[in-house]
Formats: sequence, structure tokens, C-alpha cells
Amino acid sequence: MVADIGSFALLLALLTSAYALGAYIVALRKNEERLLPSAKGGVLAAAIFTTIASVSLIYLLMTGDFSIQYVASYTSSDLPAFYKLSAFWAGNDGSLLLWALILTILAAIVTYGRQNEDLKPYVGAVMMLVSTFFLFLLVDNSNPFAKLPNPLPEGNGLNPMLQNPGMVIHPVTLYLGYVGFTVPFAYAIAALFTRQTDDRWIKVTRKWTIISWLFLSLGNLFGAQWAYVELGWGGYWAWDPVENASLIPWLTSTAFLHSVMVQERKNMLKIWNMLLIIFTFGLTLFGTFLVRSGVVASVHAFGDSTLGLYFIVFTTVVIMGSLFLVLDRVGLLKQGNEFDSLVSKESSFLLNNLLFVASAFSILWGTIFPIVSEGFTGKKITVGAPFFNAINAPIGLAFVLLMGICPLIAWRKASIKSIVQNFRIPLVVMGLTGLILILLGVRKPYAVVTFSICAFVLVSTLQDIIKGIVVRHKMTSEGWLLSSIRLLTKNRRRYGGYVIHLGVVMMIIGIAGSNIYNQEFTKTLNVGEQINVGDYWVTYEGLQQKPRGQNMIISADLNVRKDDSSNFKLSPEKVFYPTAEQPTTEPAVKSTWVEDFYVTLAGWEKEEKTATIKVNINPLIKWLWTGGYVLILGTLFALWPGKGSGVGAKYLGRS
Repeated sequence: MVADIGSFALLLALLTSAYALGAYIVALRKNEERLLPSAKGGVLAAAIFTTIASVSLIYLLMTGDFSIQYVASYTSSDLPAFYKLSAFWAGNDGSLLLWALILTILAAIVTYGRQNEDLKPYVGAVMMLVSTFFLFLLVDNSNPFAKLPNPLPEGNGLNPMLQNPGMVIHPVTLYLGYVGFTVPFAYAIAALFTRQTDDRWIKVTRKWTIISWLFLSLGNLFGAQWAYVELGWGGYWAWDPVENASLIPWLTSTAFLHSVMVQERKNMLKIWNMLLIIFTFGLTLFGTFLVRSGVVASVHAFGDSTLGLYFIVFTTVVIMGSLFLVLDRVGLLKQGNEFDSLVSKESSFLLNNLLFVASAFSILWGTIFPIVSEGFTGKKITVGAPFFNAINAPIGLAFVLLMGICPLIAWRKASIKSIVQNFRIPLVVMGLTGLILILLGVRKPYAVVTFSICAFVLVSTLQDIIKGIVVRHKMTSEGWLLSSIRLLTKNRRRYGGYVIHLGVVMMIIGIAGSNIYNQEFTKTLNVGEQINVGDYWVTYEGLQQKPRGQNMIISADLNVRKDDSSNFKLSPEKVFYPTAEQPTTEPAVKSTWVEDFYVTLAGWEKEEKTATIKVNINPLIKWLWTGGYVLILGTLFALWPGKGSGVGAKYLGRS
């Protein structure tokens, strides 16, 4: 009965979404304004029916109705309720329903907003076009309420690798980011249709864009953490095709967020901004295509080749249609100011865009190259991590360096005097950092260059913040603390951005340290045997076998002592699930600000009580995770209600 309700609700959601799309098109083409309230009602109805379908699926998952194919495939009676809920998006059908749910709710929120009524019909039409596509897939191809011919007595259970809190949160945040970019994309298309190519659509969608970027950042961060603690290979980013699929739109959306500031302030880069948001939205669809097409091998992929064809056709149509609109309005988009000087803040933003786009394109090319090579030669040639690292490491260092340069140069044209004055201290600190690192015995060029650039960015950012505080203090006679608080809180967007930059610097330190100086050891040990691993002495104390709920755990007890006399115990595990043939690997990690001691149980001999352990020493990993959360805090600070950039422009002479 509940499954029938859910299936019928999906059909009604598709029909109301399609109706709203048709009503918007007729109203806009024939100037029939009386149809607009009906179209808005269709948007709301689609959201309500999709919600009913989603609640129905959650009920079926929680109650364990194994007559439903999706429920039987992803749950079992002994699965904890927390993971029964996460089964909603564990499979292809459920994840598509989650996408449709988020999309229709966002469409209803946007459509029933009180501002920009002239753009709303176009925005509503675009969002209903996308939701109709997803709902059609659910009804026609991927109905999560499909019934089995014969109900099963028990379900297959959830993939053990997904039974991790990180993997519960990661897909939701990623989808919120993916789907959220539909809103600025829809407004961009509305601006093109109405020929309103000024910065109004950017201002309207600024918070939507930042929130979507925030969730996409969280999705990537949680995904990397899940890979680090669940897959047991000692790393956090393997340049997996589906990992890349979420990173590429993050890069283009980051470029977009920087680029729109130039249009707002200087009425420039209009074409850039249109192209960036179009390709960002297109890349979210492309990422969904990769997950569901079956054309790439990934631990994240669902692998439905039929759905892949639907996605590639729809994505192509959307991007080509959008580009046609841009080409048709290119005369309007070209109107605006031009660059006054190559040495200016505007130029640094443009160079920033070029670097982000170059990185995104290189990752995209490396990701689809196996598909292209198979199409032309019949052989699938895989591109590995060395390719991605070789290209993106120097690009990454370049845009980190730009983060430090941008606060030091003025809008329009920077004078030689201001350049010398602003760059003096950061350059001295960068040089001293490099010299100190060399004197301390750091010999790897990438390490010296990376950490020196990070020091430059840190000092240039703090210098600009301190400069603002000093100027405000002098002009207002406020106390230093009050000046600091008011400067930051009344210009949240700018200084939130600086906090984000500091988070990125911390992440770069973690990425550089863990990639340049990581060490790996594998050794088979007898009980009581001790080995030396870097600065650590590891003693194997024996195997343990014990039940944990329905699972059976094999663990190796290790006593670890570092040369500095610190001592700790670790127990890496293999977990056997009753619903899986192979055990999962649960690493044991001792994390400090200097390095992570990361150990996994690679194998064992029960009779002889020997254990084979793999140890990874990953320097500075904690800086990566902490930097990621600093980035999130900076984003939340920038989003918090404030008075915009008025104070910063006034007190720093940058109106």
C-alpha cells in the first residue's frame, strides 16, 4: 500500500512538474500572465508529491518491506536505523529521488519568494525543466518502489563500506551542492532571456551560490575523510573518476565566486561569469552521468548504462542551448568596462579564473581519457595519479600564490610605490621561510617552495587585515578590540573570504606534507616481535577475535613507542559482515599536528598468530582536515547577515 502511494506520488510529481514547465512556456511566449499563478502552483505541487514519495520510501526502508526491490537490495533486518535511513541514497534509484526532492523544494522556495518577479517565470521554467527530467527518469527507468515477483524473507543489507557516519553525510552534502547550483544557473538563463545582463542576477543568487559551494566543499571534505578512515589504503584522494567529478565543478564554481566580484565592482567579465555558471551546472550533471553510466570503474559508481545515455543527451542539450543563448546575447555581455592595467586586482582575478579553469580542464581530460581512448582505439587507457599531480601541483601553487598577491594590489592600476610598500614584508617573510627550511635540512624543492608560498599568503592576508584595523582605529578613535570586531563583522564577505584563504593555506600545508614526505612500510610479525618504523618502535602483542553486534572482528594489538618517549596502543581491524563476502579494513590512527601514524591489518595467520601490518606515516594530515573546517567557518562567517562591504570601502579608500 505504501509503495503504491509512493509510486503514484512520483507520477503526480512528474505530471505537475511537466505542467508547470508547459504553463510557464505558454505564459512567456503568449504573454498570458493569468497562467503564472497556476504554474507556481504546479511547482509547489511537484515539491509536495516528491516529498510524499520520499517519506514513503523512508517508511519502507525503516520497516524492512522486502517485497520492494530497492529495500531488499540495500537494507536488512539487523541494519541499524541510522544506516536504514542512509539506504535512501545508497543506491541509484534512491539517490535520484533525493536529487529530485532537493530540486523541487528549492524550486518552490525560489518561485514563492517575494523579489525579482520579472525573472521568476524564466527561473521557474528552467528549474521545472531539470526536475521534469529527473522525475521522468524515476518514473520510467529507476522507480524505487518497484516490487519483486516474490518477496524475500531477508534483505541483502547495506554495503559495509557505506556503514560509516562519513558516508551517511557525504552524499547528502554533495547533492545539496550539486542541486543548489541549479538556482544561479536558472537565474543566469533568465537574465539572458530577458536581456538583463547587468549584475542583478549575480546579487540575487550570491547567497545561493555560496551555500551551494559550501555544501560542495563539505561533500568533498567528508568524502576525503571517509576514504582515509574506511578504505584503508593510507590516503584520502586517489584521483578516482567520481572523486574528480565532484572536484571539477568545485573548481569552476570557485572561479565563478571570484569572478562575480569583478562584475559587481567594475562591470567586467560578464561573459566569463555566464560561461562559468553554465559549465558549473553542466559539470554537476556530468558528475551524475559518471556515477550512473558504468563507463568508469569506481567504488562510488552505480553503473547503469541506460541512465548514462539519458544524462549525456540531457547534459549536451542543456549546455548547447545555454551557449547558443550566450552567443546570441554576446553584444550585451561585451558592454562594460575594460582593463586599465595588467597590474591590478581585476587582472589577478582573471588570472585566477584561468588557473582554476585550466585545472578543471586537465582533471576533466584525465577523467574522460579512458573513455575517449576506448572509443578511438578499442583499448581503455587509464590515466593515473602521476598525470594529475604533475599538472595540478604547479597550477595549485600558482593560485595559492595569487591568494597572497591579490590583497596587496589595488583596483584599476597599482602604482610602483604601493607595490613596493605592500609586498615588502610578505616577500621578506617568504624568503626567510625558505632559508630557514633549507638550514633545517629540508632539501626537496617542492616542500621549500610550497611552505614559503604559504608563509607569503599568510603574512599578506594578515597584513591587509591589520592595515584595515589600524585605519579604522585612527579614523574612529575606537579601541583596538572594538575596531577589530566592527571591521570584521561589518564586512563579513571580505574577511570571511580571508578566513577561507587561511583555511586553504592550512589544507595546502597538509596536502604538501602528506604527499612529499609520506612513508610506507609492510611487515609480517610474530607475537612479541618489535620493528622500527621511522621514529617509531612497534611491538606486536597478539591477535584478538571478538563479535561486535552481528559482525566478527579480527584485530591486531600493537604497542607503539616513539623516540620522544610517547607511548600509545593501536588495534587495526578487519570486520566481517554477515551480508558481505570480503571483510572491510578499519585502520587505527594516531594523529598529531606533526604527523599521522596510520596502521592497517593487511593479513594474518590464525594458527601461527602472525599478523601482517602496513604502516603509513603521513605528515601534517591534521592540517588538511583542520584547514577544511576553517574554510567552512569562513564561509559561514561570510554568509552571516551583515552590512556588506560598505565599511571596508569607506575606511580603506576603495569605494
